[in-house]
Amino acid sequence: MSKFIVTGGAGFIGSHVVDKLIDLGHEVVVVDNLLLGKKEFVNKRAKFIKVDIRDLNKLIKVFKDADAVFHLAADPRLQISVEDPILTHDINVNGTLNVLVAASKQKVKKVIFTSSGAVYGDQEVLPVKESFELRPLSPYGLHKVMGEMYCRLFSELYGLETVCLRYFNVFGPRKTGSGSYPLVIPAFLQMRKDGKPMSIVGDGQATRDYVHVNDVAQANILAWESDIKKGEAINIGSGTETSVNQIADYIGGERINIPARIGEMKRVRADITLAKNILKWKPTINLQAGINALKSEWGID
Repeated sequence: MSKFIVTGGAGFIGSHVVDKLIDLGHEVVVVDNLLLGKKEFVNKRAKFIKVDIRDLNKLIKVFKDADAVFHLAADPRLQISVEDPILTHDINVNGTLNVLVAASKQKVKKVIFTSSGAVYGDQEVLPVKESFELRPLSPYGLHKVMGEMYCRLFSELYGLETVCLRYFNVFGPRKTGSGSYPLVIPAFLQMRKDGKPMSIVGDGQATRDYVHVNDVAQANILAWESDIKKGEAINIGSGTETSVNQIADYIGGERINIPARIGEMKRVRADITLAKNILKWKPTINLQAGINALKSEWGID
């Protein structure tokens, strides 16, 4: 049995990572300030410590005797990063630096860092490969680029093993449709549940690459078990491009169009060759099946 720290372990993706680790018989400590996470998402067999990743001294204490850190804590709201780049930089960049410093000081073997497909921005060629030039369109995307660079630097300077997983659009249970800028699938489900038409940003032709949260959690396990240790980045997506209009079709119901937002990519599709070859990972839950399961969960016909 290993001891693992999961920052952001009360959040949507982090709580699923915690569940997988617990099911494998490991000791898990959840570190979360509950800014976006929910206490009810935390596995009852995990130890919960309310700590903000911007508090380095507390992190150092919490990381004692840990084998690895799964670093998922962040403010991932792209539009919030546009509106308040200073606050989100503090959380996403300084917080990540604190995690790496604490892990290094406590001789943690490996940090699995949550990055994002937002690092790529708009690309002329799809699918996007890890070797492509990074062109983030938002402060959030830039924060993840900086986090990746810090991971590589800590591997080179301090011998801390790191791996960066670039998640694309993660969907599945526990992702709520509330808040100022919710993700499209839970937002549409919430609108349907409330008897409102689905609000499609722009013309609805923008595409994303959707990957189920259970598959993302499994990618984290495989990243820990892998030989990757120098901050290498790996795409975690489905390899399939899906438009907002197609999502609305899968969910079904009335729709309206609203103005487009700045800082958002037009088309997204991940090349997941490295994940398949290096991690021996591939997605197992397709988008339509996953949406159908969510519709049932939300009580939507």
